[in-house]
Amino acid sequence: MIKLHIKGKDNNSKARAGFFETDHGIVETPIFMPVGTQGSVKAVNQDYLEKDIKAQIVLSNTYHLYLRPGQGILEKAGGLHRFMSWNKPILTDSGGYQVFSLSDLRKLKKDGVEFRSHLDGSKHFFSPAKVIEIQRSIGSDIMMVLDECTPFPCEYEYAVKSTDLTSEWAVLNKESFEKTEPLYGHKQYQFGIIQGSIYKDLREKSAKDLLGIGFDGYAIGGLAVGEPTEIMYDMVDFTTDFLPAEQPRYLMGVGRPENILEAIERGIDMFDCVMPTRNARNSNLFTSSGVLSMRNSKFKDDFSCIDDECTCYLCSNFTKAYLRHLFIAGEILALELASIHNLHFYLNLVKMARERIIEGNFINWKNETIKKVTIGKNITED
Repeated sequence: MIKLHIKGKDNNSKARAGFFETDHGIVETPIFMPVGTQGSVKAVNQDYLEKDIKAQIVLSNTYHLYLRPGQGILEKAGGLHRFMSWNKPILTDSGGYQVFSLSDLRKLKKDGVEFRSHLDGSKHFFSPAKVIEIQRSIGSDIMMVLDECTPFPCEYEYAVKSTDLTSEWAVLNKESFEKTEPLYGHKQYQFGIIQGSIYKDLREKSAKDLLGIGFDGYAIGGLAVGEPTEIMYDMVDFTTDFLPAEQPRYLMGVGRPENILEAIERGIDMFDCVMPTRNARNSNLFTSSGVLSMRNSKFKDDFSCIDDECTCYLCSNFTKAYLRHLFIAGEILALELASIHNLHFYLNLVKMARERIIEGNFINWKNETIKKVTIGKNITED
């Protein structure tokens, strides 16, 4: 398993700061993973990702990499690390969520899921064994099991069947993982995914099922799919009580800055979400004093920097007026600068959370930070 070395704990919550090691480097927690679905974090090159944003680990996706460039190309390249010139850790989602999103193009079966490609409509089948095989070709440091992500709302009867199916697939995932070997010489780890929708008895059952199988770390899936925020927090708080303290805990697909801080308080170590880059491309920037919509005319002649508390490449070199001009003019540079800033903001946010946990003043800092960062435009995922 991956050993989470604890460096500090908050006395007033479940928040903890630590680190774990992979063959491609150390990951300090809490951590946010920029999403590079197809082997690329949108609009951000690897140099900025490493040196300016200071990303320690990125997330890529099994479903998308399977469709293109495909396993053959990845193996010829020597794996995704070499293919995308990224020498730090990579986590790959199993593609379960992407298949879930193809609800009208998929068919669940006992031994896997049949689906049609969103690219050309071609038919494919993902079994737990196939997902492990693909992730061996990718060579990710951490691979996720195949699971089914339930929608919200979700009837209890369906959630029961779905949770049982995820547990059955988890057994098959573990068996396939143990029967196969890494292709590129570095160690690969496997995380289980806890499901159960918004039903506590199913969350408990799923957690205990996965713990019984035994994985290198554990993720909480099936949240941030439309349920009220307070329910999400309650599910996270409830579920982390069942998870081992010495292994990483990963909350999948979450979310806004305030969501991340609340989840850290409830014992989560790892996060990913498309929100910082997606909203950046739509001209919405996260700052230490709230959210800014950079197409707003009030920034037309505003020559101040985006965020006085930020040291990213954008804030160190350019003004609000210039960035607004780039968006209005349709310049590609706007997407890059805004994406660099938002990712830097997210990585700096979890870095500060880590520091406050170690110092012993996390809760007060968290509450004050949430008040500031939630001021401004109420942006949503598009």
